[in-house]
Amino acid sequence: MGCPYKANGLYSRMSVGAVLLAAGASARMGGRPKALLELGGVPLVLRQLIALSGAGVDEVVVVLGHHGDAIEAVVRAFPITLVRNPSPDDGQVSSVRLGLAALSPKLDAVIVALADQPLIDAQDIVALISAYRKRGDASMIVPRVKRTDGTNVPGNPVMFDATLREEWLAGGADLACRKWRERNPGRVHWLDTDNQRYSVDIDTPEDLERFAASTGHRLVWPAAYAQEAVA
Repeated sequence: MGCPYKANGLYSRMSVGAVLLAAGASARMGGRPKALLELGGVPLVLRQLIALSGAGVDEVVVVLGHHGDAIEAVVRAFPITLVRNPSPDDGQVSSVRLGLAALSPKLDAVIVALADQPLIDAQDIVALISAYRKRGDASMIVPRVKRTDGTNVPGNPVMFDATLREEWLAGGADLACRKWRERNPGRVHWLDTDNQRYSVDIDTPEDLERFAASTGHRLVWPAAYAQEAVA
């Protein structure tokens, strides 16, 4: 599909790839794969794939690690690339690097997304892409969400110029999204927004309760993990 962007007064095609991170152990959720939590009967990892596809993203690499077989069984029907992180406990940066390396070389921009954000939809991805087109000289777009208490927090997904991927892959293993933007604030453009969807993710059982209280919707474990959740 591709994402249109304006260049020299004309609309040209922008090729966008995405890395979807789903390699974590979900230790704080009792070792159950939070990417498979369901909202409205749809696993969170599938909701992310639907959002990325609906926004016109050209290709997606899903990085698996812990719970890889269970998550692969849910997503394998999608036209995506699956990559296994053999050492997911090395941290998120190791999964980011594997995902970036698996993307096609001829991309204009890359999105890095998390599999455990229940509310992100295609409209949110489109807004991120639109902000990227208007970024000026910056290399990366990061949502910055204004919370109800007035504080601002970085959100996800993030999007950056594909040349930045080459910098990361050629550099040290510990250099990726968060650390890079801390070291290069002048190359970051913040998407300031009150859209709370960018800042909602699920890490703990308490997050599940907060999500239900704030949205009126419950995230439900699939049958294979429901008994573990009760125990």
